[in-house]
Amino acid sequence: MQAVRLAKYEGWSTRKVAIHFGYDHSTVVRWLQKHPEYGRHGRVVIPTQSSRPCHHPRELSQETISRILELRGERNQCAEILHHRLGKEGIAVSLSSVKRVLKRHGCTRFSPWKKWHQYPPRPLPAKPGILVEVDTVWMGRSEERMYTYTLLDVCTRWAFAWATEKIDTFKSIRFLKEAMEQAPFSFLTLQSDHGAEFSRRFTTRMLYQGIHHRHSRVRRPTDNGHLERFNRTLQEECLKGIPRNLKSWSREIPEYLEYYNTERPHMGLDYKTPLEVVRSY
Repeated sequence: MQAVRLAKYEGWSTRKVAIHFGYDHSTVVRWLQKHPEYGRHGRVVIPTQSSRPCHHPRELSQETISRILELRGERNQCAEILHHRLGKEGIAVSLSSVKRVLKRHGCTRFSPWKKWHQYPPRPLPAKPGILVEVDTVWMGRSEERMYTYTLLDVCTRWAFAWATEKIDTFKSIRFLKEAMEQAPFSFLTLQSDHGAEFSRRFTTRMLYQGIHHRHSRVRRPTDNGHLERFNRTLQEECLKGIPRNLKSWSREIPEYLEYYNTERPHMGLDYKTPLEVVRSY
């Protein structure tokens, strides 16, 4: 509204307004076109329009949508059954599209057995150990898959990783034990996703050791953004080109972690190393 006021009533050009507020010139022009003529002194609100496209070149036809809803109305069957029946009728549609159609038309209901996720306030990483992110990364196909547990302190970016051939709750507990022995500080809060390897048993074991365990939000990988970036760095700078077996990974990962924590400068730390930041506290 300030941009519209300057351009419409103060005599500013649209380009001058765009430079002043840091927006694109075409954006200011569109704001002026949407501005209703309600007078100079009235409080006028320009409604924000959704950026969601109105149509998609591969959107489902209305006939397909009607058939999905018709089959749903017959016996109230689940999306998987409906997807199978549509395939037998020769209607090519993905399972996710069937689920989206049912959700948009209010044909889904929340399962009473589904776990409700609670997200307490995220602690501010003011000191080492206050917020430590933990995750698992896998590489390779199912028959030759290798896993890596990763951990990173948000305050200092101190990281730890551990290779394994499978993941479960007991492996997670063992990994945290190894990490706590290597870390130059104590852990207060762990944050993980909702993977089965970080189950309720894992949470109970951490509480027994005086460590609070919280989960990131569902389908919000940015909640563990610092660790996700470390996972990419680990794959690109350490595991790329290394034979995918436990012996090779167990040899290369500790050597890389020594370089990562003690020698590698971090832009997010003003080109300091994680160990230098740890020593400053």
